[in-house]
Amino acid sequence: MDTSLTSATVQHPRSVERLVAGQVTSDGAGVKLTRVLTHNLQQRLDPFLMLDAFGSDQPDDYIAGFPDHPHRGFETITYMIAGRMLHRDSAGHEGLLENGGVQWMTAGRGVIHSEIPQQEDGVMEGFQLWLNLPARDKMCAPWYRDFKAADLPRYTTGQGVAVTVIAGSSQGVTGAVTREATAPLYLDVFLPAGARFEQLVPAGHNAFVYVHRGEVTIAGQTVPVQRMALLANSPEADGVVIDATADAKVLLISGQPLKEPIAQYGPFVMNTQQEIYQALSDMRDGRLGEVAV
Repeated sequence: MDTSLTSATVQHPRSVERLVAGQVTSDGAGVKLTRVLTHNLQQRLDPFLMLDAFGSDQPDDYIAGFPDHPHRGFETITYMIAGRMLHRDSAGHEGLLENGGVQWMTAGRGVIHSEIPQQEDGVMEGFQLWLNLPARDKMCAPWYRDFKAADLPRYTTGQGVAVTVIAGSSQGVTGAVTREATAPLYLDVFLPAGARFEQLVPAGHNAFVYVHRGEVTIAGQTVPVQRMALLANSPEADGVVIDATADAKVLLISGQPLKEPIAQYGPFVMNTQQEIYQALSDMRDGRLGEVAV
């Protein structure tokens, strides 16, 4: 539901530490994508492990999708801007992700899932974000939920800034999902030309902005399309201020760092190498995706 709200007041906005272009790569069965948040940024952007941006109107770039593959120890948040993708997993979950929808999956102790496009032409565009789980929750039961576009909380400011609140809370609007340990904030923000958006972010949280349409300015730094602005952590900073010189769409993502060791081997993210060896053993022996009785 849209409501007219005044902007949160940020007294000490964060600056841009640096801009990140991401790495063009492919994953799954050859899906072309850009890995915006890469392995070398995991500690700096704790609790976030990865952000992939995908978008193409060429079927060969996406048609094969992501056949069965495992996960353990973290959460995946898939946000579909355009297109249709079918999810199935070993925990018995199934859902069709469509335009504007979000799929939130907690892999926990382990799932094997597939994500297969349900279209043979047209545009497929979206994002997948990996969110770490605290050590105490890494072996929790898998969880999954689909959110249709109409189910996602939204609001519009007096300047015409339209905000979709996927996770966390923004200007009194609580998102589709909240998490206590990592306190993720995940906003998709449309700013018309000349508009400003302000969002309070706790000083101790890591935060970044990814521009997927147009261009914005943050603390005097121009952030062009398909760039991530890694926001500086300053003890006095209380939020971020985004100005649009032209119509723009951005993702604003922040979270509370876990400050725990990260051990990763492909689709497994644990705290120790021994736990990685156990995940590999469980996968080899067919135990990873078992449903607990």
